[in-house]
Amino acid sequence: MKHADIKEAAEALFNEQRNPFGAFSLGSETHHAVTIPDAVRRCRWIAVDMNASAFGLFFVSPSAERARLVPCFDSDYPGIAVATKFISGANGEEIVRHTRISTEPRWWTDDGVAVMAEMFGNLAWTEQMAALAPGTSGIALPVHADRGQCGLVVFLGSEIALPQETLYEIHARCFSLFAAVARIRPGDAGRMRAISKRELECLKLTANGNTSEEIARLLKLSVHTANQYLTQSTQKLNAVNRNQAVAKALRLGLIE
Repeated sequence: MKHADIKEAAEALFNEQRNPFGAFSLGSETHHAVTIPDAVRRCRWIAVDMNASAFGLFFVSPSAERARLVPCFDSDYPGIAVATKFISGANGEEIVRHTRISTEPRWWTDDGVAVMAEMFGNLAWTEQMAALAPGTSGIALPVHADRGQCGLVVFLGSEIALPQETLYEIHARCFSLFAAVARIRPGDAGRMRAISKRELECLKLTANGNTSEEIARLLKLSVHTANQYLTQSTQKLNAVNRNQAVAKALRLGLIE
């Protein structure tokens, strides 16, 4: 099942109102308003349906040179799970490159649970990859949305149940979920404080995986000033941390 087929399946599923949190058509510009807490609940329902113990939704960073996954939320929302930190680190580079050109799912087993390897191994149109988080089993579903945005929905667990026919439905629901998240606009956008060019530069460099020290060197700033710009942009975007600020900036098209 290719990208267009999954998108068509997603539209059909959601037009049938099988989603408990407000269905919408992927081809329609009018849909129910969705917030991040709504999206977290929707993702949690998907996880329940496949018996996954944890999940995360990630945006692909805009940089072609430094491939990186930017976490939007995970099952520890509004916190950040330890597994998410691994996935958004160096371990995510290979899957980012794959996600940009393909929607084929990838799975891994690194928790010693043989039944997981057997279950995933029987799935068509999937391939094994190196573990995104050590000591876990999981599956990563590439997703795409308007404006060329792409990302990954990841599910973790040692008792995941995912028959072949369910995989396509789950992937379709993830496509629709990502499309909804990619379209989120802050309700008080008209009152949102303007973000300066320097603050956006710092956010974009953060999205590309640069540390505060590297940002300071690249922009010829002190580390304190770089951190100050990041703090200001985080506050203006009403984000809880710089990772969430980067995810919001990507969704809003403030950085590319």
